[in-house]
Amino acid sequence: MRILYKIGIFLYSLTVRFGSFFNKKAGQFVKGRKNWEANLQNQIEKNANYVWFHCASLGEFEQGRPVIEEVKKQFPHYKIVLTFFSPSGYEIRKNYEGADIILYLPLDTKANAQTFINIVKPEKAFFIKYEFWYFYINELKRQNIPLYIISAIFRENQQFFKNTIWGKWYKQTLFKFEHFFVQNETSAKLLKSIGIKNISVAGDTRFDRVATIAKAVKKYPIVEKFKKNKQLIIAGSTWKPDEELLVEFINQNEGVKFIIAPHEVSDANINRIHQLLKKPAISFSKIEEKGIDSYQVLIIDSIGLLSSLYQYGSIAYIGGGFGVGIHNILEAATFGTPIVFGPNFKKFKEAKDLILDGGAFSITNNNELENTFNRLLSDKKLFNNSSESSKNYVDKNVGSTKFIINKVFNIYNLLD
Repeated sequence: MRILYKIGIFLYSLTVRFGSFFNKKAGQFVKGRKNWEANLQNQIEKNANYVWFHCASLGEFEQGRPVIEEVKKQFPHYKIVLTFFSPSGYEIRKNYEGADIILYLPLDTKANAQTFINIVKPEKAFFIKYEFWYFYINELKRQNIPLYIISAIFRENQQFFKNTIWGKWYKQTLFKFEHFFVQNETSAKLLKSIGIKNISVAGDTRFDRVATIAKAVKKYPIVEKFKKNKQLIIAGSTWKPDEELLVEFINQNEGVKFIIAPHEVSDANINRIHQLLKKPAISFSKIEEKGIDSYQVLIIDSIGLLSSLYQYGSIAYIGGGFGVGIHNILEAATFGTPIVFGPNFKKFKEAKDLILDGGAFSITNNNELENTFNRLLSDKKLFNNSSESSKNYVDKNVGSTKFIINKVFNIYNLLD
């Protein structure tokens, strides 16, 4: 099975290299890993103490960020190495000030794993949520470097829990982790079913992250002038299917303002949205204070604003539910905003929880979207109950970061 794994990594490498000639992200994936060893050697401080955090992409980074920043705060003698697998994480956070070294994770080969770990010599390593790279896990275990996974979620259909040759081989990697910090009891039970006991149900560190965002939220006076005294629906991280539904609603309604923050902010996509709209709309990069309140739609054509913009929303629509899955709904929930999203939310515990609590609503078509928006906008009791549910859900789930830090570093009462 190890040979098959090595062949799989090799074939993946060839595929990405071939794709790099045609695909921007594949090109970034390949280019970002060139000369990684020399680049890492140039950045490393030989006498420093390092902790290594690995994230698959941007979403996992946001989950790991509270722990990274608490380590830096509580243990300033540690330096942080932060790795990403995906360009969508690295390219956006390559200048993140909370880490001392940021780079792409070299592909999972035995030579790469040994070289990387021998250079960094981390005292501890953290993988965020998932990604179980065989050779990196093996090398950390071989060198007696404790490896933790935080905000992890396990599902019954994963290979670890299947009675197959591949599943039996692959699940052995799990026994090399020092400790599992999982999000829920289901994950803990699945791990226990295969004989793993070093588990804590610690919750999701994203709650700590969004709570921090809410406390240090950035104000946008120009958005306040745009909103004026109107109700405002904020659509965040939208894709084409989301936008088509939203535009149909917008074009048929007066008196409600909208902010659309698409996942793709290319000029072509922003122009496409403008062309669909029949109501007065302006891009964020082009707004001026004079006359801003005359527009009904504000389109966000840059990144980094959305998490703060939710503070102005009456309702939040979260995109992705008509594709691979919804984006982060907690950034909106922390402001006590009722949340609406498409049908593909089943893998997201927070979405299912909020639907049960009345803080979120799933829609599958334009009629359901229109009905849900109109109910929330017109029924004050429904709106208030939904808003309170969202805010309370975040408030009662903070604290995962403190629990992890206490467990890993054996400290108590330092974070009070």
